Amino acid sequence: MLGTQLAVLCDGAPSGLTDALDLVAGLDDALVRGFARVGEDDAAALAALAGALAPTPLGDRVAEAVGKVTAGSVAEDHLVALALAGARCALLGAAHDALLGQLDAALGRARAPWAPGTPEPPADAPPPLAGARAWLHELAVTGWGGVDHELVATAAAPVEAALAEPGLRRLAVLLDGLAAELRACAPVATMAHPPVRRWADLWARGLLLAQDAAAATAPPAVEEVSGRLLVLGVDVHEHDTAVQAQVHAILEPADGAAPRLVRATVGAVKVETIVGPALWRLLDAHPVLLSALAERRSLAVTGMPLRGGDLLWRDDRARPGEAADPFATARVLLSTAVAAASAPLDRHPVGIAEPVLLEGYDVRDDDGALAVELDGHRLAVAVDRLPSCGPLTAGLVAASSACLGLLRWDDGRWLLQPLAVQATVKRKPVGAHTGDWACGVTDPKVAKADAKAGDAVAVLRERAGRLLRR
Repeated sequence: MLGTQLAVLCDGAPSGLTDALDLVAGLDDALVRGFARVGEDDAAALAALAGALAPTPLGDRVAEAVGKVTAGSVAEDHLVALALAGARCALLGAAHDALLGQLDAALGRARAPWAPGTPEPPADAPPPLAGARAWLHELAVTGWGGVDHELVATAAAPVEAALAEPGLRRLAVLLDGLAAELRACAPVATMAHPPVRRWADLWARGLLLAQDAAAATAPPAVEEVSGRLLVLGVDVHEHDTAVQAQVHAILEPADGAAPRLVRATVGAVKVETIVGPALWRLLDAHPVLLSALAERRSLAVTGMPLRGGDLLWRDDRARPGEAADPFATARVLLSTAVAAASAPLDRHPVGIAEPVLLEGYDVRDDDGALAVELDGHRLAVAVDRLPSCGPLTAGLVAASSACLGLLRWDDGRWLLQPLAVQATVKRKPVGAHTGDWACGVTDPKVAKADAKAGDAVAVLRERAGRLLRR
């Protein structure tokens, strides 16, 4: 990424973006107080939302929903909450597309169009969906300010029922995570600054996933691909009850087609006590992928399923290849790799995570808030996203001169999330990648501390096995 590209990226927000986000914020504020207690400000915000959506296919439903909310007749009609959740997702989807268009223009990145799957005949929706809808509807009526332990406890039944259905695992994990956050904050009325935007994101996404039509909708088109997979870096997502490693890579198809930007995601459930390097041991069902991260190797993939830009990872369809430096890969292929479009339900500004390579920059440190500067243009660094399970630290980022990272958009600005850096420490070149410890800690001091703490994963697995044998 050059200074001129950074200038284009940071040269103002896309037209209409601020207005769209203001409409979303108005709905989010109404969710704080709940649809059962709509005041004048909330009514005005909802009316503005209905007015903005009026020319769209959602216009009539949103207008009807706003009318019922302001009239106080929302208590028994979950379709009202659905219409407002759909309006919110539509606005954020439009914001996502505008921002991604700005990013593609700055980088000169080509993007393939979205290819939906073939529609399937409608099928009976799984019974757990009704329970999930009822709980999410009750949250909307009550509002975040009214959430207490009793309301959070009612999530247990729909979460358990959804977990029992393999096709509803995504919804189940979302509901479980939202309930866990609310439980930790209950009673929410005592909080000075609840995470309004985040909870509204989870609520709206959950409500859409809990619809009968969502369960019956055919997944996007899936193809099988073969070729050489060159890893750029790995983004580790951690929650108290789950961990996920999302590998960003470039696929060189075996048929000689243009290289493609792809992701491979693997995850596992966990308990909150498993943190740091131990997280990798939860993903040991994918040894080929972990070895490629730790050893910085390419992978030869054969018949690997690909949906949009996401590889549906199968470790048995990959084998280790030759050593491949991610920075060399980025310098040669990143500018020509074709990116994939996001799925409709995944179009949200927070979901933007585009691989980029920056070199020759200066790092500015403003009381721990790092930023990289190119030709007088600054890009903030998301040091809070650096995972605890790898060697990459804020100190290494501050000393770096080259960075492989993800461009993200948050809180009204573009951010750089480092995945790997090249730095000079004590006059020696140093390279650090987030996946370097995927097969074990290589830093002697950290390895010693890790060994002293014990293998929490092994202990928990042994105890779980003992319980299952009883």
